[in-house]
Amino acid sequence: MRVLVVGAGTMGRWFGDLVDARVAFADADPAAADRAAEAVDDAETTPLDPETPAADADADAAGRRFDVVCVAVPMTVAADVIARQASRATSAVVDVAGEMGGPVNAMREHAPDLERLSLHPLFAPENAPGTIAAVHDQRGPVTDALRESLAANGNDVFDTTVDEHDTAMESVQAATHAAILAWQLATDDVREEFHTPLSRELADLAAHVTSQEPRVYADIADRYAPGRQALADAAARLADADHDAFLDAFADASERAHDDDTDHR
Repeated sequence: MRVLVVGAGTMGRWFGDLVDARVAFADADPAAADRAAEAVDDAETTPLDPETPAADADADAAGRRFDVVCVAVPMTVAADVIARQASRATSAVVDVAGEMGGPVNAMREHAPDLERLSLHPLFAPENAPGTIAAVHDQRGPVTDALRESLAANGNDVFDTTVDEHDTAMESVQAATHAAILAWQLATDDVREEFHTPLSRELADLAAHVTSQEPRVYADIADRYAPGRQALADAAARLADADHDAFLDAFADASERAHDDDTDHR
């Protein structure tokens, strides 16, 4: 199997390193594609926009078509990249952009006759293996083989739908990130001895988040704005609460935290 990974960042390198296939990287920055190819065994590079159209008869021989095209670019441009690169796939189009609505719609439009798989690794590559959300929009042997490669490397791949995934990300990403950043913005520096187990954990989380690429968090905040707004509304409820209203809010939070159907802990 030959796989083209479009996007030579951390997620593209992660995917290329795990799949049981011959991998080629393409990136708007050719130097990034070169670095990715050097980091992955037996990988190569290919132009992002080859001069020869993928439909030409000699395209396969020229190395411009692949069994699989995997789009591993920021979510803000994933649909556009799929539109430009899907024609280079002969069997399947995959994405690891981190949101599913836009990419899946783009795959349906530009790869209607191919297998289509949207993946969201719910972890940073340095923390792999981990849990991966998967939408098999059009399942087949090629995407099944890719999924098996991920599972064989210790990842837990679970099925979801576009709507379920994108709604969940409002809570587990947008609201969570905003809560951690808001805590850091709202608190003063204190001596280490003053930290409680809870505040120490939040301080560690804030240190971790703020050491990452801010654009990624801004993209998530924009894409899943309802989650951020829900957090703001909850914070305002607590900020405006008197003693009894605070107890009511605490009770509501406790009920949600201990609901057997929705574990928010």
